[in-house]
Amino acid sequence: MINDLVKRAHDNSVKHGFWQDDRNFGEVIALMHSELSEAFEEYRQGKQINETYYEDGKKPCGIPSELADVIIRIFDFCGGNNIDLEKIILEKMEYNETRPYKHGNKKC
Repeated sequence: MINDLVKRAHDNSVKHGFWQDDRNFGEVIALMHSELSEAFEEYRQGKQINETYYEDGKKPCGIPSELADVIIRIFDFCGGNNIDLEKIILEKMEYNETRPYKHGNKKC
């Protein structure tokens, strides 16, 4: 299922011309991060965490929409670089389940 969405996001990005030139890894990561920053700005503007509103009655906006944009950018990157995201997510989740309670002495 995840890899189907990876393919769909990447195919759409290619269709819209975003893969015509080589992509700089740092820039791609910065664009992923910028979507997180946009989610934070929505929060700072008083939007509720689960609130979706629509610009011009069409474009979904809000924290959920910005989080979706982060994932779409990640999916696109993985699709363009032959990363089996579904496999590694499952592998990491299985590993994380073996870790001790609050591993690493982190407070949060």
